[in-house]
Amino acid sequence: MTSITQEYGQEAENHAAQFLARRGYAILEKNYKTRFGEIDLIAKDQEYLVFVEIKARKNDHFGGARAAITPTKRKKIIQMAKFYIFSKKIESDVRFDVVLILGPIDSPSVELIQNAFDLSL
Repeated sequence: MTSITQEYGQEAENHAAQFLARRGYAILEKNYKTRFGEIDLIAKDQEYLVFVEIKARKNDHFGGARAAITPTKRKKIIQMAKFYIFSKKIESDVRFDVVLILGPIDSPSVELIQNAFDLSL
């Protein structure tokens, strides 16, 4: 049985993928699992391989979705991205984007933060 929170998260990921596709991103992977965790989306945007973290919140209490991208979370995303790049033998410029989704899932506000952080963190 899927919880309401899980359903909201799945719908938010679908919104994010559609949002990015409308902006020209080619979605390569959804929910890519590594031994370190899961990457929400992996996409191609022009010459960049883009690792996308999706953060969704029904409201902005406790800082909203933006507050959920902590230094620890960034480090984990970078670790997973390095694993993906190495395992797929990719030689491409890399970027880390974040999609923030806030509000009711039928009409959320969506914000894209391109190049939210880099591999040096």
